[in-house]
Amino acid sequence: MRNQLSRIILILAAVVLSLVFLYPTYEDYQYRQKFVALSGQDSLSYYEEHQDAILEAKLKRIKLGLDLQGGMRVVLEVDVAELLDDVAKNKDDNFRTIMAEVRAEATSNDESIVPLLVKKFQDRGIRLSRYYGSIRDSDDLIQRFLVDETEKAVDRAIEIVRNRVDQYHVSEPNIQKQGTRRIIVELPGVKDESEVRQLLRGTAKLEFRLLRDPEISYKVMKSIDDYLGGKAEADTTAMIKPMAKKEEPKPKDALQELLGSNVPTTSDTSQEAKFTREHPFFTYVMPDQRNSGEGYVEEKNRDRVERLLAREDVQKLFPADFEFIWQAKPFTSREGVKFYTLFAVKKTPELTGGVVDDARANVDPEDNRPIVNMEMNSEGSREWARITGANINKRIAIALDNAVFSAPVVQNKIIGGRSRITGMDTPSEARLLEIVLRAGALPAPVSIIEQRTVGPSLGEDSIRSGLSASALALAFTVLFMIFYYRTAGSVADLALLFNVLFILGVLAGFSATLTLPGIAGIILTIGMAVDANVLINERVREEIAGGKTLRAAIDAGYTKAFTAILDSNVTTFLTGVILYQFGTGPVQGFALTLMIGIVASLFSAIIITHVVFNMMSDKGMSPSFG
Repeated sequence: MRNQLSRIILILAAVVLSLVFLYPTYEDYQYRQKFVALSGQDSLSYYEEHQDAILEAKLKRIKLGLDLQGGMRVVLEVDVAELLDDVAKNKDDNFRTIMAEVRAEATSNDESIVPLLVKKFQDRGIRLSRYYGSIRDSDDLIQRFLVDETEKAVDRAIEIVRNRVDQYHVSEPNIQKQGTRRIIVELPGVKDESEVRQLLRGTAKLEFRLLRDPEISYKVMKSIDDYLGGKAEADTTAMIKPMAKKEEPKPKDALQELLGSNVPTTSDTSQEAKFTREHPFFTYVMPDQRNSGEGYVEEKNRDRVERLLAREDVQKLFPADFEFIWQAKPFTSREGVKFYTLFAVKKTPELTGGVVDDARANVDPEDNRPIVNMEMNSEGSREWARITGANINKRIAIALDNAVFSAPVVQNKIIGGRSRITGMDTPSEARLLEIVLRAGALPAPVSIIEQRTVGPSLGEDSIRSGLSASALALAFTVLFMIFYYRTAGSVADLALLFNVLFILGVLAGFSATLTLPGIAGIILTIGMAVDANVLINERVREEIAGGKTLRAAIDAGYTKAFTAILDSNVTTFLTGVILYQFGTGPVQGFALTLMIGIVASLFSAIIITHVVFNMMSDKGMSPSFG
């Protein structure tokens, strides 16, 4: 009985967890239905009132893929051949002939171009050092260099595309590398094809922008807060006290310095409501405690702050040549909350990315900290010397497409255009900054080789068709099991319903994306889920025919069928792992639901049905096994 009780508790826990994970999906559906019923100002007011709950539900719901939600799928190809042409130190007829052959052969596949280029040179007995590197470099060394350059070019293109899509505010985009030089971009909910084409193919904008003085930044923040709080006049002349240095933003302490003792220090909701009314800006923007002039905004509040800063009446409070821009990527606090940094910068850039010749991530030999070495051309070197000389101990933001990737401090005047940027915590962060610095424009021409638009109506049809197919598969399976195995079939059908619940619960719990192939995986799982029960039921029937009691036959049936059930499911699961590892897009969606379904069906077939049969036998019932 104790073993039975533990199984019941495990089943109940799984059911409760599944329902908890699925509740945000239900909430999101209810909110969307409410928006359909409202219009105009009513819809906007409702969104403002429930914004936190709406965003929370949206983040935790089961996400719909492009094929179900509608939108655009674009396949980009980086012209690596053009990049190899650009980096060559000289070009003669032989070189042009080889590059033409490489381009012609590259169009038929997605294989790496560098080995093909190297083979063309070797077939003609020409050393690579004639066109690349120095005369003493071996072919192997030059080949490694070219492979590294092409890989970095594709990585830079991916980073630029990702940053543009983030700034475009596409919900739940999917950007991934395919092969050696292709990029798949999926943009759910996007309809304007021409705008997307321009977004993905246009030149990236790399800028070096001076940060405004912290005192000015905080004055502007306070004037905005005063204005939005309904005060007669915004206090734009009050100086902001420097704040004590802390490792992480703590809103209460920072605002205590900035606003005095009016900040709520307890969980008293009335105090918090009063603070929100009086300080509508500082409720969502937390000034940095290191007197840097930055503000911190929780990820869920970013849209709200953007709307406030975009208002014309609020922008009139900004001084000349002043602008707020966002950090490109959020950081996570020790409590696990994601924050975006809000920087106050000069609207006019000091330099643009066209002056950067090269950037390399490296490690400082003195303290083993990651650094980035940057080189500028002659024009940039002159301007950089002037800018750094005039702004020692000030910060310069490195911004790509109007989003800040780094904001290092100028430590001294930099002559010769060679700079070393420090302050990165990890090599990956330094690598990212290298990519950004070298990404003043797309590293090589990018062409759209495939574009597919899925309309919302087609997505709805896909959902309807998928649900209909799932319902039919479930109905036929249920009827067959009841007809053939009687009571045991009904128990298997009950477990099947739990199986579907567990699959959806796991998808919601991991914020997975449900696609049409994913629905196909669920349908396949429904059919496979009863396989285990068929094996168990047949074993139980054999044991009963052999003269065993019902309880003994049930226990023996489960024990003897377990090995065959486990073997068949493990092999299928491994197939799903391989499909997920080496597949892309739709194949991964199918593999994911298949793997989740296998685990769920094992649990429901071996645990749930066994518990039900034991409970029936304990109560003196004699379930029929057909």
